[in-house]
Amino acid sequence: QANVVETGGGLVQAGGSLNLSCTAAKLMFSIESMGWYRQAPGNQRELVASINNNDRATYVDSVKGRFTISRGSDRYTIALQMNNLKPEDSGVYFCNVKRRTITNVIDHWGQGTQVTVSS
Repeated sequence: QANVVETGGGLVQAGGSLNLSCTAAKLMFSIESMGWYRQAPGNQRELVASINNNDRATYVDSVKGRFTISRGSDRYTIALQMNNLKPEDSGVYFCNVKRRTITNVIDHWGQGTQVTVSS
């Protein structure tokens, strides 16, 4: 059973909206933050948005004002509401869970979900 599961994504026209969801397995403890990364063909994976245990959200400049990250009350689920989508938002979106141990931070990744925005 995967520890990080994503749902959502798909094909949408420019200006449209999509919602992504991510659920971490409840056996995961000491979660420090959860977030979304994306990777377009030929590009490096980049952080899109993240939210920490204090519900502080951070965004890459290119999505500010258009994307909103939120965390569920059970603290194991996050969602990314993406509005006014642009073709440059296309890529594979990966959910990331960071767990803190005594000595370091461990990254857990979902399998990725495709987002395609047509012009």
